[in-house]
Amino acid sequence: MNILLIGYGKMGKAIEAIAIERGHSITGKADNPEELLKFNSTADAAIEFSQPDAVIDNLKFCFDKKIPVVCGTTGWLGRKHEIESLCTQKKAAFFYASNYSLGVNLFFKLNEYLAILMKGRKGYEISIDETHHTQKKDAPSGTAITLAEGIIKNNPSKKGWALNKASNPEELPIRSFRIDPAPGTHTVHYNSAVDDVLIQHTAHSRQGFALGAVLVAEWLAGKTGVYTMDDFLKF
Repeated sequence: MNILLIGYGKMGKAIEAIAIERGHSITGKADNPEELLKFNSTADAAIEFSQPDAVIDNLKFCFDKKIPVVCGTTGWLGRKHEIESLCTQKKAAFFYASNYSLGVNLFFKLNEYLAILMKGRKGYEISIDETHHTQKKDAPSGTAITLAEGIIKNNPSKKGWALNKASNPEELPIRSFRIDPAPGTHTVHYNSAVDDVLIQHTAHSRQGFALGAVLVAEWLAGKTGVYTMDDFLKF
């Protein structure tokens, strides 16, 4: 399979190594929309891990070229509905996940189940902590937002989330920390006067994220439509 890499930072290099190890070819690399416009080869799939200010142009390029695109960039989700509509209009293929690690996606499901179990349990304050390396520019992380959305969907005591400090009891605070070297730790807290209930996922390296992205690209090649990890993992 020929893969176009969009975003050639640490994650892009980790994806490249795993893709080659799995027998794929890297047909192009681009770090920004200007470099991407110079790409005139063919690709069976693109894997996009760039920057929030570049992701929209990158995705539009892939849709126009009919290149199925796997996106892991966070910090732009206010325009996700627009991109999904454009993908459908263009009859292209788009796959977005805030995290491509299998362990994290199992963690998402555990988080939703715990939110259901804790529904109506008075006295517990819910919060999320996320810690990443200092090069991560957006806060909170996309993974933390997905965790918050899973709680909000399943626990009516929370109607929204807030960065670092909630302004009212219906907001779920997400505390963001940037410390090197930290690939990513996410902790969901249920704290009360009598006990604490916590679930946590800690990434030891980028390998799990990179492998997941390559596996999804293999799965997405040749498809059209909008997909998520629920489609890939068949939860």
